Amino acid sequence: MLEPATLLGWVGLAAIAAATLAADQATKAVARQTLALDESIAIVGPLSFTRVHNTGIALSIASDQQAVVAVLTAVAVGWMIVHFARSGARHAAYPVAFGLLLGGALGNLSDRVVHGYVTDFVDLRVLPVFNLADLFVLVGVGVLMGILLRGVPRPAA
Repeated sequence: MLEPATLLGWVGLAAIAAATLAADQATKAVARQTLALDESIAIVGPLSFTRVHNTGIALSIASDQQAVVAVLTAVAVGWMIVHFARSGARHAAYPVAFGLLLGGALGNLSDRVVHGYVTDFVDLRVLPVFNLADLFVLVGVGVLMGILLRGVPRPAA
């Protein structure tokens, strides 16, 4: 049975999404202001900051389909909001998971609309360069998978 999101759930979702979006956009702005395109600065161990522009999605897939990627991202954001509205009270971690997903998706969508590309800068040398929005989306998916694997608690009869 679906349990619609509560006011507290919406507040939690909005707070997490806003904080996620703000952190993503602030770090990308710093990367754009302090690093030239393709410039790299070693931080510690394998961690470097390397500014790149990604016109595709993960691993630069669909890099020549920016409009399609933007539309699909907007559709995904809409689906997440509708799903949360319909079932946001099913689990206490839903606002966290969907807040991370929404903030991350909106951060990268904003870059696509404003700049025509996504600014990536976190470079671990063994993975493609990424940004905080990508990390937030990954963690949000992880939280959702954890919910699904543990199962959603059923209300007492």
